[in-house]
Amino acid sequence: MLEVEEVERVRSICERTLRQNWIEGVRAADGTEFAYTRPSPGHYPWQWFWDSCFAAIVWRRFDETRARTELETLLAAQRDDGFIGHTIFWGGPPTGFRRFTYNVLSLSDTMTSSIQPPTLAWAWRIAVGDPSQVEGIVRQHEWLAANRDLDGDGLIWIVQPDESGLDDSTQFDPIWRRRAHARPGFVSLVRRNRRLGYDMRAIADAGGPVCCEVMSNVLYGLSRLALGQSSLTPALVERMYDERSGLFWPLARPELGQRPPLTWAALSPLALPDLPEQIRRRLIEEHLLDAERFWLPYPIPSVSATDPSFSVKDIFFPGVKRYWRGPTWINSAWLVWLGLVRLGYGEEAGELARRLSDLVDASGLREYYNPYTGTGKGALSFAWSTLVMETTQPDPRAASSYLEG
Repeated sequence: MLEVEEVERVRSICERTLRQNWIEGVRAADGTEFAYTRPSPGHYPWQWFWDSCFAAIVWRRFDETRARTELETLLAAQRDDGFIGHTIFWGGPPTGFRRFTYNVLSLSDTMTSSIQPPTLAWAWRIAVGDPSQVEGIVRQHEWLAANRDLDGDGLIWIVQPDESGLDDSTQFDPIWRRRAHARPGFVSLVRRNRRLGYDMRAIADAGGPVCCEVMSNVLYGLSRLALGQSSLTPALVERMYDERSGLFWPLARPELGQRPPLTWAALSPLALPDLPEQIRRRLIEEHLLDAERFWLPYPIPSVSATDPSFSVKDIFFPGVKRYWRGPTWINSAWLVWLGLVRLGYGEEAGELARRLSDLVDASGLREYYNPYTGTGKGALSFAWSTLVMETTQPDPRAASSYLEG
C-alpha cells in the first residue's frame, strides 16, 4: 500500500520537473512558435518525439492546455507529406560530435529524417481527445503506412536501432552487429542511411539491416486503435509471437541466424488491450513475475537479468552511454503495468507501483535506475519518468483511453 505522504511527494516532484523543463519560443528561421517539455534541460534540450508524447500524458494532470500544446508543437514540425522526425531542433541544429551521429540529411535540417515509436495518436487520445479529427495525426499515419510497412501487413520497420527509442538495446546486437548503436560502426551506419535518404525500402534493397521491432509496433498499434483503425495485434501475434517460448521476438532483414537477447520488449505487448488472454497470462506468469529475470527488486530491467547481455554498468564509447542494457526505465514499467491492471493482477500492479514510487522518492526523476539497488542513473530531472504518476495515482477517466484501447 502506498502511503499518502509518499504519493504527494512524488506528485510534487513530477509537477515541479515538468514545469522547470518547459520551454517556449519562436524559431528564428521561420517564426514558428513552439512550446514543449525538454526531456532533461542539461542533456536533452530539444524536442524528442516519444518523450513529448509521454510528457503530455502526465501534463494533463496539472495543465491540460500544456498537454495539448506539447503535442501541437510536434505537429508544427510536420512536413507536408505527414512525416514527423525523431528529434526537432527548435533552437538550432546540432553542433559538435552530434552533427555526425544525428540522423539529418543536411546540417541545416530542423529535425531528423528518422522516426521514433509512433505514440502521438495514443497520447492525444489520453491527454486531449479524439485524434481522428486531427488532420496532421491522420497524415502521419498515412506516411508511416506508405513508407515503413515493408510487407503490407500493417507492421512498420525501422532502419536504425535508435528509431525504436531503445537505442542500444541488446536485442539489436545480432541485427546491426558492429554498426549497432554506440558501437564503432554506428557512425558509418548513419552515413550510409543519410546517403539513402532514410528511405526504408532503399535501405532494405541495399542489404539492410532493417528491423520490425516489437515495442515500436505495440505503440503504433495503440495509436491505430486510438484513431479507430484496424488492430495490429493479429499481425503481431502471427508474425512475432513464438508459442514455444511464450514471447515476442523482432524480425529482421537479412533474417537472423540466432535468437536475439531477451529484453523487456518481448513483454511490451502486455500494453495492448486486445492481446489474447492466454498469451497475456503467459507473458505475466512465466516471464514478467519471474524473480530471477524481470521481477527484480525494482522492476522491470530492460534486459532479462539471466541473459548474458544483461549489465547495469554504463559502458562508454566516444562519450556515448549504453543504457538500455539492463537498467529499469519507468516508461517500460508503466507499459507492462497496464497489462497487469487489465488482467486483474491487482496485487502485483500495486506492488510495481509502490516500487516505482520508492525509486522516485529516493532518487528523483532520473533517466533510468539500477534494478537491484534503485540507484538513479543517467540524466537528471528526466521528464518521462513522471509517468510514475500513472501507476501511483491511476486516473479512472483515462481507462477508456489506455486500458481499453
